[in-house]
Amino acid sequence: MKSKSDNQENTRSRRHFLRSTSLATAALGFKPMTGMGAPVAKNPARAEAPGKLCLWYDRPAKTWMTEALPIGNGPMGAMLFGGTEIERIQFNEISLWTGDRMAVKGRLLGESQAEEDQNLGAYQAFGDVFIHLGHDFSKVTDYRHELDLDRAVHQVTYEYNGVCYQRTAFASHPDGVIVIQLTANKPAACTGRIQLADMHQARISAEGEKLSSVGKLKNGFEYEAQLLVQHEKGSITVENDVTFAKNPWDIATPATSLAFANCDSVTLILAAGTNFLQDHTKEWLGAHPHAKVTKQVSAAARRSVKELQARHLNDYQSLFRRFSLEVGTTAPELLAKTTLVRLEAYLNDQSVDPNLEALFCQFGRYLLISCSRPGSLPANLQGVWNDSNQPAWAGDYHSNINLEMNYWPAEPANLAECHQPFIDYVNSIREVSAQNTRKKFGKVRGWTVQTMNNACGISFWKWNPPGSAWYAQHLWEHFAFGRDKEYLRQTAYPVLKEVCQFWDDRLKRRPDGTLVTPDGWSPEHGPEEEGVTYDQEIVYDLFTNTIEAAKVLGDDHEFRDHIAGLRDKLLKPKVGRWGQLQEWEADKDDPKDDHRHVSHLFALYPGRQITRAGSPELAEAARVSLNARGDKSTGWSRAWKINFWARLWDGDRAYTMLRNLLTVVRETKTIYGTSGAGVYPNLLDSHPPFQIDGNLGAVAGYCEMLVQSHTGDIRLLPALPAAWPTGKVTGLCARGGFEVDLSWQDGRLTKATIRSKSGLPCRVVYGDQTWEFTTKAGQAYPINLAKTVDPRGVK
Repeated sequence: MKSKSDNQENTRSRRHFLRSTSLATAALGFKPMTGMGAPVAKNPARAEAPGKLCLWYDRPAKTWMTEALPIGNGPMGAMLFGGTEIERIQFNEISLWTGDRMAVKGRLLGESQAEEDQNLGAYQAFGDVFIHLGHDFSKVTDYRHELDLDRAVHQVTYEYNGVCYQRTAFASHPDGVIVIQLTANKPAACTGRIQLADMHQARISAEGEKLSSVGKLKNGFEYEAQLLVQHEKGSITVENDVTFAKNPWDIATPATSLAFANCDSVTLILAAGTNFLQDHTKEWLGAHPHAKVTKQVSAAARRSVKELQARHLNDYQSLFRRFSLEVGTTAPELLAKTTLVRLEAYLNDQSVDPNLEALFCQFGRYLLISCSRPGSLPANLQGVWNDSNQPAWAGDYHSNINLEMNYWPAEPANLAECHQPFIDYVNSIREVSAQNTRKKFGKVRGWTVQTMNNACGISFWKWNPPGSAWYAQHLWEHFAFGRDKEYLRQTAYPVLKEVCQFWDDRLKRRPDGTLVTPDGWSPEHGPEEEGVTYDQEIVYDLFTNTIEAAKVLGDDHEFRDHIAGLRDKLLKPKVGRWGQLQEWEADKDDPKDDHRHVSHLFALYPGRQITRAGSPELAEAARVSLNARGDKSTGWSRAWKINFWARLWDGDRAYTMLRNLLTVVRETKTIYGTSGAGVYPNLLDSHPPFQIDGNLGAVAGYCEMLVQSHTGDIRLLPALPAAWPTGKVTGLCARGGFEVDLSWQDGRLTKATIRSKSGLPCRVVYGDQTWEFTTKAGQAYPINLAKTVDPRGVK
């Protein structure tokens, strides 16, 4: 039993430690670490005030899907639980897949349900790191588990037996590693054991202060993980044949571990990789990952944690801090509560929490940065995070909306670099997909995909003929926002053209000249027939983008004119008997149909064939269809509907959909109806189960509510909800190579600045006001709401 004087001294020590942490946060925007984790040098000013961009909780996570917190550097991701007795760090590497790498000769992949496992395979969990600390949570005080979005740093702090402990983790893109550091406010206070577990039961070996797992899947993919443990003072020893108590997650763990004792600090450096190579001509196989993983770990080990964190912050914040959002002020007493308490109040008490709404937007941007970086595969159904070898829907690349929705925010939310993995993936599967397409459709040019797809372009289940055209839209959008003509010529246009050729060969010519898509389907329900609205709209979008691309490049005139002629003859969207936008050519839509997919509204969003200004009758029909579908559905469907309502300039309805999405839930089993949908306590989107497209699609919805640029002009605050009367956004991107900063008060625009990156002419619309002016690249143009814009701009 501690004496009164001991308690007083411990209290003073704890207060000093926590006060120092608080002062560092306020002054520098990060929290201090002792030993090797001393604070890094000054960073750029925060986009938001300290603390406003944090998720935090007052107890450790128990459930991976609903409570653990994600970090990632692109190819690697981890979910951290924040435990005090056992800390679990479940990690992934995005190229670890089972299933076929190459199509089996003479067999069309995906012809039967029985072929799913041997062909498509599934995205795999990689492994776990367990840190056994033995700190009984019932005896822990001042516990805080947080994820700081501004720094992409995960942190756990608490007091146990008079010692204040801190655990900090981040995933560094420049160094290709995950770093976890344990510190305390008293010397020699860090003692415990570390285990590395492999999800495919590979042998764990220990050498010095490093644990390694090395394995090979049946399809030839080899993998390796290395975990290096460094320490200040104290000791580290290898222990074999140690019996551990069964962990709460029932994960098999090896007997080999590293024991650390009486250390001032302990630092873990984790790297993982596979021999996946994004090149079908090499059968997707590259060098064994050992050399690369060893190099990453060794290089990181030569740097201090201070330097590693500085490099991580400089890289991450160069992306994250391009964009900021304020949509109001949350009451201080509510802001001080945990994220879970705020979510529950938001749902049950209908509390006003604009900071939570802004946090959710920035959380989506954080996720995209963390799971999609150049040189890696694109974000899959769960981004990069997955704890199962049999994840829902294989954790695949779903072509009938989900993969595309992942990348809706990349351009408008100022994360164009994060779009690159999707673009590279599309290029990598072109030839593989063309071969499979010819097996299915005969002698046709171009290519398309089925609904479910893996990292190697293996397709399975339900042909989605307009899938490749939807992919191609993203290649066009990357140009539309960035205006890189060389990229358009070398990368985007070849894909656009060959997908057009597929449809040139596939479209059915009717006697009256009308062109319809054969054997169509409106995902994911209804009959298979020709002229389905979903197909027609996506082909129209493809042709439009290709025509515009050819005009920009100034060549391929004959092909451009041919595609323009085809577009004119396409069957167009129609208004049905109850005022709806028809989902099929025949007027047979059911007004009671509340299906989660709203595929026939592609032309409203993300397409541009239906607009409020240009086709008001069709826009009104889209509104009728949306009302019939209802506001309740799966998580990702709610995110899509935010964008739909924004495009209809109905900010209040878009906001209603946002609030519906921010419904806190805990259901993890697969449900296709309306129950269980929303977000989990950790803010990950619930279909259910977890699908990241709901998080990312919602970010695009925020952007559409504030700025739209798909009709050739930049429209400011087109769908501002009454719930956000005052606010500010900076760094929001618009097509044409522009960035936009906005401020508004009492529901009216008060300040706007357009920054030109391309030097193209600009047309800005706000309400009934219009400004047109020429621009120069690198200059900013403040919008004078009472006068014209100075064409000279400002630097």
